[in-house]
Amino acid sequence: MENKALFEKIDELNDEYVKMWEDFCNIESPTAEKEAVDKASAFLEKVAQKRGWKIERCEQDVAGDVLCFTMNENSTQKPFAISGHIDTVHPIGLFGAPAVKVDGNVMRGPGVLDCKGGVIAGLLAMHALEELGYNKRPIMMLLQTDEEVGSSFSQKATINYICEKAKDAVGFINLEGYTEGEVCVARKGVVTFTFKITGVEAHAANCARRGSNAILEAAHKIIELEKLKDHEGLTCNCGVIKGGSVQNTVPGYCEFKANIRFANYEQYDWVSKYVQQIADTVYVQGCSCEVVRSSFRICMTLDDRNLDLLEKMNDIWEKNGLTRLNGRKSSGGSDAADVSDFGIPCIDCLGVKGGGIHSPNEFAYIDSLAHSAKRIAAVLESI
Repeated sequence: MENKALFEKIDELNDEYVKMWEDFCNIESPTAEKEAVDKASAFLEKVAQKRGWKIERCEQDVAGDVLCFTMNENSTQKPFAISGHIDTVHPIGLFGAPAVKVDGNVMRGPGVLDCKGGVIAGLLAMHALEELGYNKRPIMMLLQTDEEVGSSFSQKATINYICEKAKDAVGFINLEGYTEGEVCVARKGVVTFTFKITGVEAHAANCARRGSNAILEAAHKIIELEKLKDHEGLTCNCGVIKGGSVQNTVPGYCEFKANIRFANYEQYDWVSKYVQQIADTVYVQGCSCEVVRSSFRICMTLDDRNLDLLEKMNDIWEKNGLTRLNGRKSSGGSDAADVSDFGIPCIDCLGVKGGGIHSPNEFAYIDSLAHSAKRIAAVLESI
């Protein structure tokens, strides 16, 4: 095994970083709470300061500030970039106090898998390399702060900064959650459409003769949209709806959001026209509808640059006694799509292993931290 000493150093540092992982995730950081996200990044900034790494900040008005830590900043070689997002999904307090619970080999809490665990694994890999004197090329850790909303809070400023910082990188690892035996090399794009339906209010007692029910109109549209359920192609989930004022009045307004996933841009073009067709179709006489695209995330298409990088990484892992990993497609969106589209060789999902993301049952396996760090460190040392 080529990097036995490196792997031993990761094992030596592991307990310190497991504790860091727990403490970091106890700093809850939902995307919409800038102060909370900045508090989480400040926690990691202290870690970088202790290591003596260069720290850069990309300040944001609404989203959390993006941070870039660079090890070996004076190297003249091209850098390698690793990145993860530190914003989470659920409101502060949902997981109780403390937010993180540890039970044997399982850690539960907000972001333990998606994606704070991956960030900690990346920092562990960097620390171990530095302890053993690695100085070949700059290693950058980029901390994204509004990934969960497709960088919409920053109007794409956060992900654009990350891509610009990493533009000369020989490789980019995104640290979303790991699936056994696989890494992600392609992702669906994600678009959200907001339907705004106007009806005609009337007394509920007269609903058979008067009024135009905006909620009923929304229901017809949702039924048509929900027919999009091709796992390999287009899917639609109508997940948020609001409408009406009181129970005894025919609702004059209803609004809902349709989250649609697409595998390629031909599908996106088709579904954009389909969505407009559904919006223009009147199911309840007297109702009208406006539809707007409220968020958009590009897809990560299969790219030779990414596949070549995976082949190099697999050769490195094999030489170090680690299994080769297969490339897979994902239905979820991530920053890897933007990075790949920018022309940077990128592999996604080398973070920690677990499940339950975007739910109150999110968990990660504690022993996957060292495994993730070893895979990352071996690539950084060898490539």
